[in-house]
Amino acid sequence: MSTPSRVRGTPIARERRPTLHFLREVRSISPVFLDTDIDMTAVVRHRDTVRKFSVVTYVLHEAARVLAAHPEANAAMRGRLRPRIARYSSVNGKFTLDRTMNGQRIVVSTVLPDLHRSGLAEIQQRVDHFRDGDPAVMPEFAPTRLLQRLPRPLGGLLFRLGVRPLSRRAQTFGTFAVTSLGHRPVDGFYSVGGATITLGLGRITDRPVVRDGRLAVAPLMRLSLTFDHRVIDGAEGADVLADLKHALEAFTDSREVAE
Repeated sequence: MSTPSRVRGTPIARERRPTLHFLREVRSISPVFLDTDIDMTAVVRHRDTVRKFSVVTYVLHEAARVLAAHPEANAAMRGRLRPRIARYSSVNGKFTLDRTMNGQRIVVSTVLPDLHRSGLAEIQQRVDHFRDGDPAVMPEFAPTRLLQRLPRPLGGLLFRLGVRPLSRRAQTFGTFAVTSLGHRPVDGFYSVGGATITLGLGRITDRPVVRDGRLAVAPLMRLSLTFDHRVIDGAEGADVLADLKHALEAFTDSREVAE
């Protein structure tokens, strides 16, 4: 008779504690998932002729303007017994970063405020600041480092106190979120980023398309949109996705120059 094998668990790395606090907090969201393919020809052409802006930067730039035109989606809900919706006057974009701290691979995030008033170059500068920095020492990630050090119950309480007031959610979760796995062979994925709208970016790869009745090849990107059904309905979510698709496919730097 064989002896059953023993499985020994290991404690969860303290560097991942903020992620666990976040996942518990966003359980109240009622997510619905949409996606579409984006023809990135205009964006790729702009990158090749002007400057190698990050794809995330283009999406942050265009999504902020789309959300400014859809105030119902640039909003958040808080409370169960007496639910309230806050519609924000600014558009703040959260984006995620793959980082290693103390030898542990983790995901960290930061919020860029007032993106609807920011040009591509400014957004790229802010993105580069966080991508090139070290979250182990950057002052912007001091709250994250504190949550890593605190015992989980105390850290969870502090996290809830910091993100639940509606007046602070736009600063902590953003009014929309962008996350990308486009650097890997991932076509599409769906995420809940804590805001009413979360955008997921897959890779850009050449695929067959039909233009004017003829087969052609174009750089396509799968773009997913997760929306909180408590705040908006499917038609509004589809409108946001359609407008963002149009903005990226018809991208031109003429507006950027004007900004």
